Amino acid sequence: MPRLASRIDRIAPFYVMELVKRAAALQAAGRDIVHLSIGEPDFTAIPAVDEALAAAVRAGHTRYTAANGLPMLREVIAAFYEQRFGARIDPARVIVTAGASGALALACTALLEPGAEVLMADPAYPCNRHFVTAAGGQPRLVPTGPAERFQLTAAHVREHWTPRTAGVMVASPSNPTGTSISREALADLVREVRLRDGFAIVDEIYLGLSYDAAPRSAALLGDDLIVVNSFSKYFHMTGWRLGWLIVPPDLVSAFEKLAQNLVICASALAQYAALACFTPDAQAEFERRRLAFQERRDYLLPAFEALGLHVPVRPDGAFYIYADVSAHAADSNALAHRLLDEAGVCAVPGLDFGTAEPGRYMRFSYANSLERLQEAVARMAGFLGR
Repeated sequence: MPRLASRIDRIAPFYVMELVKRAAALQAAGRDIVHLSIGEPDFTAIPAVDEALAAAVRAGHTRYTAANGLPMLREVIAAFYEQRFGARIDPARVIVTAGASGALALACTALLEPGAEVLMADPAYPCNRHFVTAAGGQPRLVPTGPAERFQLTAAHVREHWTPRTAGVMVASPSNPTGTSISREALADLVREVRLRDGFAIVDEIYLGLSYDAAPRSAALLGDDLIVVNSFSKYFHMTGWRLGWLIVPPDLVSAFEKLAQNLVICASALAQYAALACFTPDAQAEFERRRLAFQERRDYLLPAFEALGLHVPVRPDGAFYIYADVSAHAADSNALAHRLLDEAGVCAVPGLDFGTAEPGRYMRFSYANSLERLQEAVARMAGFLGR
């Protein structure tokens, strides 16, 4: 058999998928399972996007596009940043990618020398650190907690930066915690990175799903940042595999060269369909859906506290609650499996998200209908009461 590269051993399994497979097996056997696990909106693409896809197929728009994406899509994305966030972006800096995953893989490949470190908050979405590993870099997880809103800070940069550190990766709002980093805190962090001639990658795929204040894009902090976004979460196009990067002007040609060689282009049909996301009617529908997510969050937060599932930091974005389950169990992984088996509720233990007290926390996704969330709470009340 061929010998695998050693980096494979440094990429951990995605434990949540094993739990979800067990949930699927229980469903196949006739059990009703309420999913609070996968980070995928229960909403799907709006009808206008589906219609735009059909029109693109009829028009024969199935050939390669430019590696950086359709010019018209890059233009409407740039216009969206000005209209929504007040950030003026040259469309030439927008690079359309095969999802945010493709964007992060491209960024890590472009920026990392072998062995270079990237500072990241712990807990964090596991795939983000694995993009660093796959590119030959070394993710360096920095333990964070409620005091920092589970986010990387300027103080962390000062304390943990070493000669091997190349930059930082920040997610705001974050998976698994649903917490954002304030503009002031992000500006302080970026200032420390600039002092060390490093890069800053800011993952904003949940930025559109912000609830307690108007969202502020990192693109407002300067054109030297690398901003990642996606059509998967706010635009509800997960399986379409479409995202984008905003890169510094001087790096556009390098990213284009990599995209030409590694992926050729993102899906042409998905790109043509995504143009329908930026009409006033489409934006009104996305806003309605955002408010539906907020309603679910606002229902769950007091319900969780009543169940003894303490939420140490109020999530202000995405569709996750990161709850402290230590009042009920010392091991969140064992609790997650019991919750699935005995109550028929599937949620994610902290094991996937890092090494900072994973046994203490569980991630609950509210990307499900309000009625199903109410059913989950009722089931958990019975289970935790036992």
